[in-house]
Parts: sequence; structure tokens; C-alpha cells
Amino acid sequence: MELKKLYIYIVCIAIAKCAAVPIQSKDELCNLSPEIVSDIAGYAEVANKIMDYFIKGPFKGKTWERLSDFVDKFGPRSSGSKNLEDSIDYMMVESLTNKLENVHAVECEVPHWVRGEESAIMLKPRIKKLPMLGLGYSVATPSEGITAEAVVVQNFEELEALPSERVVNKIVVYDQPYISYGESGLYRRYGASEASKRGAIAALVRSVTPFSLATPHTGQQMYLENVTKIPVAAITHEDADMLWRQQKRGENIVIHLKMPAILDTKISRNMVADLKGSDNSKKLVIISGHIDSWDVGDGSMDDAAGCFISWVAPVVLKELDLIPKRTLRTILFTAEELGVIGAQAYEAQHKEDNENISFLMESDVGTFAPLGLFYEGSKDGECMMREVLKLFASINATEIILQEPAPDISVWTSQGYPGVGLYNDNPRYFWFHHSEGDTLNVEDPNILDVAAAFWAAVSYIVADMKYDIPRD
Repeated sequence: MELKKLYIYIVCIAIAKCAAVPIQSKDELCNLSPEIVSDIAGYAEVANKIMDYFIKGPFKGKTWERLSDFVDKFGPRSSGSKNLEDSIDYMMVESLTNKLENVHAVECEVPHWVRGEESAIMLKPRIKKLPMLGLGYSVATPSEGITAEAVVVQNFEELEALPSERVVNKIVVYDQPYISYGESGLYRRYGASEASKRGAIAALVRSVTPFSLATPHTGQQMYLENVTKIPVAAITHEDADMLWRQQKRGENIVIHLKMPAILDTKISRNMVADLKGSDNSKKLVIISGHIDSWDVGDGSMDDAAGCFISWVAPVVLKELDLIPKRTLRTILFTAEELGVIGAQAYEAQHKEDNENISFLMESDVGTFAPLGLFYEGSKDGECMMREVLKLFASINATEIILQEPAPDISVWTSQGYPGVGLYNDNPRYFWFHHSEGDTLNVEDPNILDVAAAFWAAVSYIVADMKYDIPRD
């Protein structure tokens, strides 16, 4: 259907989070040389040494302690905010204190979208406050707000089928069922534009989550070209379902929506810290997360914890005097949530470094019990990573899932650079994602130790082993 072709997710901002069906290829299809297999197998002892240091050694509990200090100090870190910039300063100081090298921040212009005191109230058939969160980049309502009848649909096809008089000057409410983050997220990303095409003056979208305790979930939305921009917000499952039931009964639904919002630009920074390689230091293994978050909760899960397991890896390796041959570069990317802005800027600003990138890693889909890796790259690279993961059978982290691994590093993996994302046991990730529920309570200190240990050990092996992971 033509409409769906519009919804191919541009760079797939939720790449590892999308509901793409993962492909698992078979080990027997691999044909690595005995030298490569032997080289990787030789890291079993050092992998266990790194793991033990995190899980039962001196660093046990330290990743969680540092993460808790960070999120309690800064809270949410939305793109362009003072909280975000203060948190970047903090991580630079911590990097210098821990004797990492080449510590610096690279400036880039980022969007600064700020919600005001927003509200949604159902006025008919009864008065009820509708908990809501404006979606990123949404335009504001007039200062007095919008009062209009609502029309409820469960999918884009239903909206298309409605006569124009049912939609013009109405508030379109999407009560789409949750199928997957990728598929259901189309309504969050493009619901406002599709409603605007039909003449609606605002849109409300059922939060993209498989579970709800009357909590709205925010996220980025995208206005299509040549479409009037209308205000758009997320509401709860419970209220979207209620509005659908009322419409089925023939009730006249009237909603008052008030959404102040400001959009401008600010200067932010990507933070860089290196563990300089001992032998081939020009070659880079990038290990990363994004330091920005949404403006609700404190962003512990998405993605402060991902940042911290990527940051503590070189810190611990330095403590253990394990200096890999290639340089291990931690990058804390800025402004991922509003469109992978920081990663795109970094790639454009570091063309001279791009040819030196050997491998990329990013954690941005939770830091729960590791199961293996999302991988994108060449077949030989996949086979090499399968050999690496054989070293982690003791924690059951041995699976390779073939899909684009993570949002920020997709800037490079889409060009053929090999990269991985952390594949972990996160069935409840979207329960808390982009909501007030994304707080430190989601993180288990002991499980975080295992995730950090796995991440550090993998990064060391890839940065130190004799053979480069080949590009696709």
C-alpha cells in the first residue's frame, strides 16, 4: 500500500529497538582460518579476568554507584538543556580524574525543544483530565488552547476511510494496538502529519508501550513535508481505549488541548575519551551510548546506563593494565533522542578519523542480562564475533542477532563499517521507555555488573586481537 511506503523509518532512529525480525545465521556457514579462531580463543583467560573484576572483584557495584550519582545529580538531560551540558562537563572531569586520554568535547548545533505547562481535558461526555506528554518537535497550540470534537481511529486505514467532514477541524485520536515498537511507533512518528492531511487541527496518540499504568510515553515525531504542522501528544492506553469505547456508543467527545512549546537551537557537545592503543593506536574501536535523554524520568535506562558501561570499560581496563593494541575510544553522543544529531555531526566533523575506525559498539536498548550482540557488517566479521561470543558461554551471552545494532553507530554501519549493539534480556524495556518510569529503579546493580563486564571484555578483545574485523 502506498501509504506504508512513506513510513520506512528514515535512518531507523530506533534501530536496535525496532521490531525488525532478527535473523540468526548458522555457525556452520563460517569458514575462518585456524589462525583467526586460535587468536580469538586465546582471550578466554583475559575475558574471565575482566568479568571477575566487575562481577565479584574490586569493581563490583561500582558501575551502579557511578550511574546513581550521575542520574541523581542531573536528572533528565534533554537536548539543548543546561542539565545536559552540566552532565557532559561532569563526565569530562570524571574522565580526566580516571586518567583517560584525549579527553575533549566536540561542539555541534542541536535542537532545543521545550514543552510548557501542557494539559488535555475531556469536556464531554464528562469532565476528565487526560494525562499526556507532547511529542518532540510538536508545535504549540494557541495560547488559549484548542477545544474541538474528537474522532477516534485505530489505524491509518480507518482515518483514510472517514469522510472529510468527520475529520476537518477535529482532534484525531489514535487508539492503535501495540504490535511492536517499530510498527506501532509509526503512529507516534507520523500520526500528526496524516491527521493534518485530512484537515485535523490536533492529534493524540496512544502511547507506544506494551504495558501501561496510566502513564504517557513521549518520543520524537516527524512532520512530513508540505503538511500543516499541528500539535500532537501522547496519551495513556487507558484513556485512548476509553475514548474509543465512547465513540462506539455514539457519544459526542470534546477535548480541550493546551500545549505551549518552544523550538530553537543550542550548542551541545559529543564527549570523547580514549584509552590509547599500545601498538596500532591510530586504529579506533568506538564504544558508545547517548548522554541526552527525554525530559521525563531521569533517563537511567535510556541511555545513561548505556553510557556508563561504555565509559567504565576503558577505566577498568586501565586499572587492570590491559592496554589493547588499538585505541579504545568512548564517545558519549549528544541529541540522539531528537534525531541522532550528535552522531551525524561527529561523523561529518571527523572525516579524517573515519578511515581509522575498525569497529563500533553502542548500548542503547537497556543494560539488562546480556544475551549476545546485535551485529551488522561482513559475513567474515559476523563469524569472528561468533568466535568472540563463545568465550561468554558462562553467562549465556552467545547469540548473534543480525540487524542494525543501534541508532548512533548506524551513521557508520550503514556505510559498511562493522558494529554491534548490546542484545540483552529486556522484555520490559518499553514499559518504562520515554516515560516518568525511566528511573534508577529499573536498573539492578548485580545485573548491571554483568552487562558492564561483558561489554568491557568484548571491547578489549576486539581492540586487541591480531586481526581486524573486515568491513562489508
